[in-house]
Amino acid sequence: MLSKLQDMKKIKYIALFGAILFLLGSCDYNRRSAGWQYFDDMVTSPAYETYTKNPNFADGKTMQPPVEGTIARGMNPYPYQKTDEDRALAAKTLVNELQPTTENLERGKKEYGIYCAQCHGDKGDGQGRLYVSKKYPFPPASLLSEKMMASPDADIYHVITVGQGIMAAHGSMIKPEDRWKIAMYIKEDLQK
Repeated sequence: MLSKLQDMKKIKYIALFGAILFLLGSCDYNRRSAGWQYFDDMVTSPAYETYTKNPNFADGKTMQPPVEGTIARGMNPYPYQKTDEDRALAAKTLVNELQPTTENLERGKKEYGIYCAQCHGDKGDGQGRLYVSKKYPFPPASLLSEKMMASPDADIYHVITVGQGIMAAHGSMIKPEDRWKIAMYIKEDLQK
């Protein structure tokens, strides 16, 4: 009977040892593996790098342009072009809904310093660092002129958005709200 008990103890220890080994072996933690894969071709599909050839598209490119007419989330397309007619129309129809608060004027001043001052100057007199240093041969417009003082915020907003003459468009770089704040800063603080 004693040997039978010893045999039972040995079996229990072997079973316990086997269970522990099984548990330790089954706890393989690998972040790169989701576990079992049924349909390997769907789990590990071939990935294409951005600028590599791709046989799935007619033009053979992996990176495809957005569908025509797609508008990025949070963006509204600007309805006016870089023409004198559209500039006049924008000046008449666009309305700045922001109030000239200290916070808005400070933001406009900051954005002006980043995007405008290098050409138009810190004072808005057209004597920016690029022109004064002779790195830019054409004199930028003075924002202190009578014409600029008489123009509405919407005119400045339009010029910032699509550019004017040799000035490039800044609409892709500056958020619409900040363009209004720059226009407000030019009209409220810069021209005083």
